[in-house]
Amino acid sequence: MSSTPSDEQDAANETEVRIRRAPKYPAFMIVGGGIGAIITFILTSLYPVDPKVGFGALFGYFALYGVTAGVLVGALLALLFDRIGLSRARPATVVTEPAGGDDDAELETPEPENDRDAGAR
Repeated sequence: MSSTPSDEQDAANETEVRIRRAPKYPAFMIVGGGIGAIITFILTSLYPVDPKVGFGALFGYFALYGVTAGVLVGALLALLFDRIGLSRARPATVVTEPAGGDDDAELETPEPENDRDAGAR
């Protein structure tokens, strides 16, 4: 049984990939920072406030630590979920096909619909 050139070309266009779900790191970090700010607000309001400093300044100072810790915890959770996603990845075969157009065809630019579009070029 001999292989035809078409079979060899199809085999060259196939690639083995792994499909997995990956977390969105910025979302985890933003939510972590928000939760850190809420926890900081609750903890700041539980203790008496120094009248010389005031609640707003005290909360703002401690929020620097609370938001930073929340962002860090959110990023660590995203890393943990990313590692879990790696272990659950499924293999798949991807077949690439060339685009179905003429290689020598020229690209046409659309004509502007009004004068304002023409002046923008």
